[in-house]
Amino acid sequence: MQLREARGELFVVCAPSGAGKTTLCRLVCQRVQGVVYSVSHTTRSPRAGEVHGLDYFFLDEDSFQGMVDRGEFLEWAWVHHHRYGTSRAWLMDRLEEGLDVILDVDVQGAEQIRGSDLSAHFIFVLPPSEEVLRQRLVARGTETADEIERRLAWARGELRQWERFEFIILNEELAEAARELESVIMAERCRVERKRPWIRDRFLHWTRFEG
Repeated sequence: MQLREARGELFVVCAPSGAGKTTLCRLVCQRVQGVVYSVSHTTRSPRAGEVHGLDYFFLDEDSFQGMVDRGEFLEWAWVHHHRYGTSRAWLMDRLEEGLDVILDVDVQGAEQIRGSDLSAHFIFVLPPSEEVLRQRLVARGTETADEIERRLAWARGELRQWERFEFIILNEELAEAARELESVIMAERCRVERKRPWIRDRFLHWTRFEG
């Protein structure tokens, strides 16, 4: 019988634009049961193939500002001339269901979460090199040459903050990076505090497990 465990864990994944964090996070959510991807709100326009409510919640500026004014975001930030934010209510609902949540944000968002009342695990994803990062941005075909240079300049500043994170993953080979992120999640699931409700339910009749 599947027994409900404690509240889920929040895994905050940061990386420079183009490092592949969204692809990595979505892959792990597909492969690990009980892990969901947090869909952010944004004011930018959808890219080709993106779906409202699946990739992002696409909002106009007034709607986004309304959520800011009502204090509905756990974190939000300006990133490359657009606003991105995470709904606190959506996130808390998933955690209370016992689901683990992967949230991909930039370093501004991670800093806001660190300053909140919410416990989280912070993971930084590195590209193999600046040249590979540039190649990935160019291959996306969604930014102009000037925009790519701005993203690379921003990435250099983000990379200087790697020591503020608990875990580092090099995304050179997607399959290997996914295994490493899965390992972080599974290790956290094995902590005593996460397993305590499960142990009490299953082994309550064993007095040595009554702690």
